Amino acid sequence: MAVRIRLRRMGKKKMPHYRVVVADIKSPRDGRFIESIGTYDPHKEPVEINIEEEKALYWLSKGATPSDTVRSLLSKIGVMKKFDEGDASTSVSE
Repeated sequence: MAVRIRLRRMGKKKMPHYRVVVADIKSPRDGRFIESIGTYDPHKEPVEINIEEEKALYWLSKGATPSDTVRSLLSKIGVMKKFDEGDASTSVSE
């Protein structure tokens, strides 16, 4: 099963906020998901990004691929850097 970390749209018309979810690639954007790992609200000033780092790192280590937007959000909060450092250290020791 291919798994993707992506955004799920919530909120009212023209005022969306998003949940960061782990879902099967075949499921629709607002359909079934495996786990919710955070939220993203682009309308607050400053932009509010709440993602549980441990869960994000767990799913990335299991092979989940983040969407382009989620990848940039994870980079902003430093999760992608931690993930890349973790991969580099495990590949060197093996």
